[in-house]
Amino acid sequence: MLNKLKKIDYTIVFILVLLMIISIAVVYSATVNTEYHGYHLRVAAYYALGFPVFFAVSLLDYRLLMKYAPFLYAFGLGLLVLVMFVGNTYYNATGWITIPIIKQSFQPAELFKLLLVIFLGFLLVRKRKLRLSFWRDVFPICLLTFLPFVAVMAQNDLGNALSYIIILAGMLWIGNIKYTHALIALVIFASSVFGGITAYKVYHDQVYSFFKEIGREHWISRIDPWLVPEKASVDASYHTRNAKLAIASGGMTGEGYMKGETVQSGRVPLTYSDSIFVVVAEEFGFLGSSLLLLLYFVLIHRMILISLECRDPGGPYLIVGIVAMLLYQIFENIGMFIGLMPLTGITLPFISSGGTSLLINMMSLGVAMSIRIYGQEKEEENNISSPRFAAVKTER
Repeated sequence: MLNKLKKIDYTIVFILVLLMIISIAVVYSATVNTEYHGYHLRVAAYYALGFPVFFAVSLLDYRLLMKYAPFLYAFGLGLLVLVMFVGNTYYNATGWITIPIIKQSFQPAELFKLLLVIFLGFLLVRKRKLRLSFWRDVFPICLLTFLPFVAVMAQNDLGNALSYIIILAGMLWIGNIKYTHALIALVIFASSVFGGITAYKVYHDQVYSFFKEIGREHWISRIDPWLVPEKASVDASYHTRNAKLAIASGGMTGEGYMKGETVQSGRVPLTYSDSIFVVVAEEFGFLGSSLLLLLYFVLIHRMILISLECRDPGGPYLIVGIVAMLLYQIFENIGMFIGLMPLTGITLPFISSGGTSLLINMMSLGVAMSIRIYGQEKEEENNISSPRFAAVKTER
């Protein structure tokens, strides 16, 4: 075990320690004079649990997870269905299950992101880098991703649902999808986005009526400040407008720790969770925000190095899936407060106060460390059999 612990990338561990310090300090600043005062202690508690989880998963052979990936997928999908019947509702999303013994809420949609990465890695590694056939490979993989996407959308959780699509796109690309298929998908995606935005602006009133009929009118309040701010109500634009003011007031060096006027006055909602970046930007300015992004960059860079050094074919798939998951969360969380993305309920990795999100992210990095530890073993030692690859080798 000691030899395995020595193989852990302690640069990543150091970055996690820095992110923990930043998270505790910023959450304390965001909640010190509010009803949420004390949430920084919860963050510390979750990190105290998260680091043992990180090291425990690191010592677990990731190939064992891939071996049982179909069962993990089925388990996660079952939880997504279960939460629709017994889940708790917060901020218009029904996606939390209360664990009876410890009385803590748990969000299955967060867990499923990692389970989806493992399952897609399981499917793709069996191809052994062969070109993906659309009907035999791409279509079934997309269908299996679409099922949890629909389940999470039914929970009214757009942020996590979109993360599944990003994970799918990243893993299909590394999984050797044909360039023609990728180009067609890109054209369809770009056309859909452009056409959807245009239709939304032109037929805004009709779209609003439709969403109101299906009980999703709050989506309009999130999209309007992004696409048609002139039509957004004062209440709808309140969150993003004040967030932008806070970020702008931070300037180059910020207003100082616990001195952010907009944040400390409570004019930005959810500063301890989804809006945590606003606290960083206002109190520490452009330099502090850049330092945070630099930590993320180094973290992602170290993970990519692990994938490049991995000799086992399954490791890089998982790394790419985890990187796609984290990059989406970072881009979406920051982008929605600077006008690049619509407002969604998604946390900033390792910084926001959110137990499920933090533990799943720590677990995901533990999988990356497991790849570093076990991924140097010879390819034939992989526990996942591949009849297709065996057939190809026989033909050669």
